[in-house]
Amino acid sequence: MTPIALLGIPNDENSSYLRGPAEAPAAIRRELFSDAYAQYSESGVDLSVPGRWIDHGDVAFEAGQDPWLSIETAVARALEPGHPLISLGGDHAVTHPILRAVRRQHPRLTLVHVDAHPDIYDAYQGNPRSHASPFARIMEEGLADRLIQVGLRATSAEHRAQFRRFGVETVSAAQWTGELRLTIDTPVYLSLDLDALDPAYAPGVSHREPGGVTPRQVIGLIQSLRAPWVAADVVEYNPRCDIGNATALVAAKLVKEIAGMMAGGTREAAHLAA
Repeated sequence: MTPIALLGIPNDENSSYLRGPAEAPAAIRRELFSDAYAQYSESGVDLSVPGRWIDHGDVAFEAGQDPWLSIETAVARALEPGHPLISLGGDHAVTHPILRAVRRQHPRLTLVHVDAHPDIYDAYQGNPRSHASPFARIMEEGLADRLIQVGLRATSAEHRAQFRRFGVETVSAAQWTGELRLTIDTPVYLSLDLDALDPAYAPGVSHREPGGVTPRQVIGLIQSLRAPWVAADVVEYNPRCDIGNATALVAAKLVKEIAGMMAGGTREAAHLAA
């Protein structure tokens, strides 16, 4: 059995508009482990088996210590036994220190980033650690060999210049009209910003961007990634903006499907579920 490590990262100090994503890990966990919902992934994995989840709790942030160091240290500790890791943000800025720890264990790595926004500004509002800038830092530091961004629908001239600078591969929301298959020949890290989803499905985000994708499209992408999964994050859920806890439920569903694939689930099992 493949255990799945879970780590909460309650940090939103680099959010540019609203606070609230720091409250997300607890809210997502409530839905993830609720008796109200099935504990099987669509890919055929029983997530209720004892020992399936190894929950490392939340990163503790201490006064006077760089939060990036706290995140990197906690992620490295969670990865040390060799279990795949799902991190619950937090805003998207936390992906940068997560990748610092992941990269040390994986000399080859493809980063699949699902988002309405590229989050690749050199610095946003003068903050190089902004949640609008983590992928610039990640690519500058060589923390991934390949960056594929999908679901985009809010790009600027600076973003496009950064795409060229870093060789980013992009699939806009408009281009994601059918089944999306990515060919990847390295281990994979998935960074999932919930505002990639249309606000009709995920209103609980700080930066709602209409014209987004559906949960079914994202689940299909998750199930199509055949490369070895090493880690993932689900970020930018803002409980303060949610309606009827709908986004927390969607986030928990996506975490289950990521965990199912990490634990050896198959796309074929999902297609036979009916």
